[in-house]
Amino acid sequence: MDRVLFTKGHGTGNDFVILGDPDGALGLTPELVAALCDRHRGIGADGVLRVVRSAKHADGAGYAADAEWFMDYWNADGSIAEMCGNGVRVFVRYLLANGLATPGPEGLPVATRAGVVRALPGAETIAVHMGTPKVYAASTATVGPLTFPGVAVNCGNPHLVCGMHENPPLSSLDLHVAPGFDRALFPSGVNVEFATPAAPVEGADLHVHMRVYERGSAETLSCGSGALAVGAVALRDAGMTEGVVAVDLPGGRLTVTHADGAWWLAGPAVLVATGEVDPAAL
Repeated sequence: MDRVLFTKGHGTGNDFVILGDPDGALGLTPELVAALCDRHRGIGADGVLRVVRSAKHADGAGYAADAEWFMDYWNADGSIAEMCGNGVRVFVRYLLANGLATPGPEGLPVATRAGVVRALPGAETIAVHMGTPKVYAASTATVGPLTFPGVAVNCGNPHLVCGMHENPPLSSLDLHVAPGFDRALFPSGVNVEFATPAAPVEGADLHVHMRVYERGSAETLSCGSGALAVGAVALRDAGMTEGVVAVDLPGGRLTVTHADGAWWLAGPAVLVATGEVDPAAL
């Protein structure tokens, strides 16, 4: 394979290798994705975003009438994921920076394996109209000898949100190893979020701190769909049907808003570098 052009970007520290492949000609494989994401021998990232026209990808063709571009998202281990909230924002930033799309009055539609989402770009932040998170079952996660009660949430991809308080502190959790979970409930794996209430902040009805172990990527500095899941559970537990939740992660702040029946995820999306990589050297 010839040298491949790439862009590196991140959303609150959740970082991605972005590959422009409008016609779906790049022979992307799990092995190549894992090699690109290797932080010592590759470029290093939590995942790969392939930018491809919906009509040119088997998983996106059904959405081609509604969205020109399909976000082909791969986790760092080479597995494929349905949705990535931070990834969508970075994907949109790439489209705009490269003149590949122009937002209309209703925003910019992007096809994903979880359906079509709509982005409203700003100068620094991008807000995405996400699918409705579905809170559907109680479950637990284990970290070493500790067991945490949680709730399953479907945000187009699977999540397990575990609420915590002061003991043990959120910062003390050892997430170097994947938390244990109910594999019967989550046969394809799950993103596990740990969240704790935080002091009020201006502009938000609720404020939480969060850490996440992402399926296929280990602990990451941020997870957009995970923040959406945490926000949905926080509003539910507060007895609120609508509101704004500020979610602070190790990589920065994301904002989850539920208003007029719509769920929005907002936060920064930054492109930091461009270059070319020799796949044969990985």
